[in-house]
Amino acid sequence: MTALFLDFLKNRPPWSVTLVLYLRAMAILLLFAGLIHWGRIVGITPWRGQWFWEMPVEWQAATVFFAVLDLVAAIGLWLTVSWGTVMWLTRALSQVVMHTLFSDIYGRRPYEIAFYLTTIAIYLILLYLSEREQRR
Repeated sequence: MTALFLDFLKNRPPWSVTLVLYLRAMAILLLFAGLIHWGRIVGITPWRGQWFWEMPVEWQAATVFFAVLDLVAAIGLWLTVSWGTVMWLTRALSQVVMHTLFSDIYGRRPYEIAFYLTTIAIYLILLYLSEREQRR
């Protein structure tokens, strides 16, 4: 099993390619998340048992904020432009802040927080490995 893993590491694509694939995978996730938010806005699906027009104003604002930001960030990540990464990091950190500092309004969601922090950590590791590889 370790020989298979070592063989994989020898024949892996460059870290820059891995980083692009990772950003595009995140773009696909954000595209679906944005579409889900828009589905809530137009009345296709409720959120936590409430339709958009029944939600508190704070939830409505967050839904609209992420509906727009998710799709913009998805486009930027897919194109692998720097503003896409900035939008995605803003989005992820906004979710972390929402569910920690404002948990009394938006609820505490430790698994979601862990997911966002993990995705950011993976991005930073891949970015570091890509930069290190390009310097060689």
